[in-house]
Amino acid sequence: MNSIVTVQEAVTAFAEWLEPTNAELDAIDSEMPVILADVDLIDAQIITLDRSPSELDQQRIRRARRRLLTARRELANQGAEGTSGGVA
Repeated sequence: MNSIVTVQEAVTAFAEWLEPTNAELDAIDSEMPVILADVDLIDAQIITLDRSPSELDQQRIRRARRRLLTARRELANQGAEGTSGGVA
């Protein structure tokens, strides 16, 4: 009779490989303002799904869209600062 071996040991043996690295966590942390601004925009849009948007709803969506664009611009500028070289 063959013994049944659990796969649990093999799965948990590689658990450290599945964890995000510090560089990946730093990248997520730097993108967090964009993520939160995107969530705010989606929330503002969800509010208007079941009704026609009022002026206040439209202002909320525009404000959230501007925050998202600002966060994306700042993230892009942070990336550009790191890659700017001394080209003369």
